[in-house]
Amino acid sequence: MDGVKLHDLRCFDAVASRGSFQAAAQALHRTHPSVFAAIARLEEQLGLTLLDRSGYRVSLTDEGRLFHARAQLAIRELEHLRTYADQLASGEETVLRVVLGDVCPRPAILSLLSRFFAERPRTRLHLDYEAISGPVERLMDGEADLIFHRANPSDPHLERIDLREVAFVPVVAPGFLPFEAVSNVTPEAMRPFTQCVIRDTARRPSSENFFVIDGAHSCSVPDHMMKKELILHGLTWGHLPEWLIEDELRDGRLISIAGRHIPGRNETVAAVRRRDRPHGPVAEALWRHLEDSPKLPG
Repeated sequence: MDGVKLHDLRCFDAVASRGSFQAAAQALHRTHPSVFAAIARLEEQLGLTLLDRSGYRVSLTDEGRLFHARAQLAIRELEHLRTYADQLASGEETVLRVVLGDVCPRPAILSLLSRFFAERPRTRLHLDYEAISGPVERLMDGEADLIFHRANPSDPHLERIDLREVAFVPVVAPGFLPFEAVSNVTPEAMRPFTQCVIRDTARRPSSENFFVIDGAHSCSVPDHMMKKELILHGLTWGHLPEWLIEDELRDGRLISIAGRHIPGRNETVAAVRRRDRPHGPVAEALWRHLEDSPKLPG
């Protein structure tokens, strides 16, 4: 295969796909003799007869048919490689690393990302999920370009675009409690019942305590969807984002026990990035896209 030229492979692909030297020449904006010479040169280098020229129209030989399938793959890979090199030369990122946190409303965030990356097919979105302090840790450790999560607004290392307020509601399934679920339920009354919490995915977990009742038995889950399932089945109780349980609260499959003793909580979901790190052109374009987008519906 030494000395095989991409030009010759393209000429062979064009003839194989279009069925004639003339059609291939027109498609490639080449002359008929130059396409003919390219394929003859390729056949000589390979030691194969790729085209049957005995009929009115040229056709692939058995060897040519097999070789054409591989040649098409090679041409595509070389085109991808050239595009990749162009991106590197221009400074445009080939991958953008984004982390979704456990508090963010995924459908709305994914819709934003979908619209943006649909117009940038040369940059691949690498998407991860982290919980509690995991998203900020990934960002600070240089393992994410952008996160969608809550973040300390006073942290000088971070800049943020606030996207939406998310209300968290303490809920139980009907019949979970042996007493009436009312708004004056106290933490002491809930201590005998298993509380469901989200696991912190950070390698260096923080000491933050979100809604956890001291002394209560708890079980941990990776995300709010799993937490919701456990609560719906009457296995646990806990706080869930209101956007995730609107239907269940409306039709009575879940009951809010929010009150002055066990309050709900509002979290601000934001796009967050490092202020003290350079950002590539695609990351900057995404940031502007988020700034210009209307605030997510709450």
